[in-house]
Amino acid sequence: MLEKLQSLKDRFEEVGQLIILPDSMSDMSAYAKLTKEYKDLEKLVGVADAYTLVLQNIDSSKEILDKEKDPEFREMAKAELDDLRQKKIELEEELKQLLTPKDPNDSKDCILEIRGGTGGDEAAIFAGDLFRMYERFCEMQNWKLTVLDLTFGSAGGYKEIIATVSGADVYGMLKYESGVHRVQRVPATESQGRVHTSAASVAVLPEMDEVEVHLDMNDIRKDTYCSSGPGGQSVNTTKSAVRLTHIPTGLVAQCQDQKSQHKNKDKALTVLRSRLYEQELAKKQEEDAKTRTSQVSSGDRSAKIRTYNYPQGRVTDHRIGVDVFDMDGVMSGKIHKFIDELQLVANTEKLKEHDVF
Repeated sequence: MLEKLQSLKDRFEEVGQLIILPDSMSDMSAYAKLTKEYKDLEKLVGVADAYTLVLQNIDSSKEILDKEKDPEFREMAKAELDDLRQKKIELEEELKQLLTPKDPNDSKDCILEIRGGTGGDEAAIFAGDLFRMYERFCEMQNWKLTVLDLTFGSAGGYKEIIATVSGADVYGMLKYESGVHRVQRVPATESQGRVHTSAASVAVLPEMDEVEVHLDMNDIRKDTYCSSGPGGQSVNTTKSAVRLTHIPTGLVAQCQDQKSQHKNKDKALTVLRSRLYEQELAKKQEEDAKTRTSQVSSGDRSAKIRTYNYPQGRVTDHRIGVDVFDMDGVMSGKIHKFIDELQLVANTEKLKEHDVF
């Protein structure tokens, strides 16, 4: 274990030297990766130093107990040894978390897509409720949410809404929201008071840059059209909205939130890159699924992950069996309990796969 920690400290010093080299700034993508690695290792090295010091102090306390005859000194040494052993356990747990392999995409911004599923008008209304839930959650996290494209439902809500979310560790927290969300309630459109079950699907994609996913513009067809959403006359009367089609795969991305056609094209390209990445990732996950199973898979759009039961005031996450009896709170963005539990389970699974101690 100590050898592993020493090798990480050596790497930390090596990265520190690489960052200050004049040539490192010539490739900004490589430089960004180095600075992120340095930041991650810096915290790990700090905990590793504290752990090494505790081990040294434990040895010193044991030595005192072996040699010391004075009862008072021995009692003090025993108390200190108990404290040090507890500290050792706490630091080992922290090191386990820090040494657990991270998804390199966790620190990225993301694309959030919500679509009404089965249930007609009620599904679109529920999709709107989910969007407002995520909007408020983003506010709590001090993240920025920007709508790229939307299609309104005929009775309210959205048939589809696509947005970008930017901030600290966005994808790492929101990725577990991908899947089918079910709602059980009496719809506003229901005249006889019967409870209906409807659904909406959520997809969370990491935002990929040009270096990570290269697009050949010869493979892309660009179509322009007038924006259909609200935004003023200047938006709706000019062909500022952009639809991009990736001809080899048939994937489509569109954006209409900006007055500038050029800005809409750039945002649509970002969505298209993320969807291409997701397609390749889905193939890999399908292969991985043949050899391992995960309780908290992130990315499967068809998995039924959560049910919002309004008559009982209960929200249930089916992957981890957690019930929260606070419907108003959850729909107001208080979804931290689900995300914290899902991250804990995911980290525990990784710890079992990778023997970090």
